[in-house]
Amino acid sequence: MDRPEQAPKFLNLLQISLPPGGLASIAHRISGVLMFVALPGAAWLFALSLQNAAGYRAALGYLQSAPVRWLTLLLVWSLAHHLLAGLRHLLLDLQIGIGRERARASAWAVNLGALALSALYLVGRW
Repeated sequence: MDRPEQAPKFLNLLQISLPPGGLASIAHRISGVLMFVALPGAAWLFALSLQNAAGYRAALGYLQSAPVRWLTLLLVWSLAHHLLAGLRHLLLDLQIGIGRERARASAWAVNLGALALSALYLVGRW
């Protein structure tokens, strides 16, 4: 009895050459996790800012610290990428841009668009 051949398993993501759609897909999942993990901190800062004037000043102080600025830049990338990739997936579900070249171009647009939106935030913030 012949055994079906198993597909080779090579799971080193640093050596796999993923197409742009694969990168967009993985980054879409990572960006969703980052936003989910950031929710408690964002809720805490929001609650702190609504307590009183001193709480508002304290929240502003946290937001102006260097580590939190870098974290907000990461979260802006996360939001931008997740939004763009979600729109791309919706269009693909509607059979728009499903051809190989268009799908590849839309994946590049998502990957580069999120970086561009993050750079715009960075220029406006600092």
